[in-house]
Amino acid sequence: MFRRERSIPLRGSAAALCNNLSVLQLPVHNLTHFGVVHGPSAQLVSAAPEGVPLAQRQLHAKERAGVSLPLITQVHWCVLPFRILLVLTSHRGIQYRLCLPEELLPVATSSVWVRGPRAGHWEVLEYKGTWSGRVLVFDVPAKGPNIVLSEELAGHLTSVTDIASEHAQEQDCIADMVTADDSGLLCVWRSGPEFKLLTRIPGFGYSLRPRTPLYTSGS
Repeated sequence: MFRRERSIPLRGSAAALCNNLSVLQLPVHNLTHFGVVHGPSAQLVSAAPEGVPLAQRQLHAKERAGVSLPLITQVHWCVLPFRILLVLTSHRGIQYRLCLPEELLPVATSSVWVRGPRAGHWEVLEYKGTWSGRVLVFDVPAKGPNIVLSEELAGHLTSVTDIASEHAQEQDCIADMVTADDSGLLCVWRSGPEFKLLTRIPGFGYSLRPRTPLYTSGS
C-alpha cells in the first residue's frame, strides 16, 4: 500500500529527459537525497522523514575558464560497497563527485558523452551508455580518483538510454545487467572477467529497472 508524502519543492524546474530523477537513501543519517537536472545545472535536495526539505543546492559541471557550462543530461548516485559516487553526465563528458555526508568532492572526469550511469557488482564496476550505442565499463578503486575504463561492450546500434544491474550472487549462468537503447532494444548481459551478451529482446520502451527475477521496461 502506497501513501503520499508531502511534496518537496525545487528552486528550479526539471528537464523533460529520460530517467531524470535519482534517489539516495541514507538510513544511518535518516536522510533521503533527490537529484534532477535542468540545463547546465543539477538540483540536489536533502529531505528528512515526512518529506521535510533540509537543504538544497545547485551543482554545475566544472569547466576550464572561458568555456561555457555544458548541458547536464543526468545525475545519478552510484552506491558501491565502499564508497558512494555522484555522477554527472553531460554532452561533453562524465564528472564524478565523492559523496560524503556534508560535501561533494571532485574525484575524476572523462570526456565522452554518456547516459544511464549505474553501479555494478563484479569486482566493483560502473556502467555507462553512450550516444554511439557502446556501453562503457569503468573500474572504481576503493580509494582515490583513479577511475579507469575497463571494457567497451558493443550490442546496440542506437544511443543507449539506460542500464539496469543487480547482483548475480556468484552464479555464472545468471544474467546481471540489461541495457536499453532509443529503438527499444534490450540487451541482456552476464558480467565477469569478460562480459558476455546473452540475448537481445526487441521492444518499445526507454526506461528499465531490475525486478527480480525479471527486468521490466517502459516509456
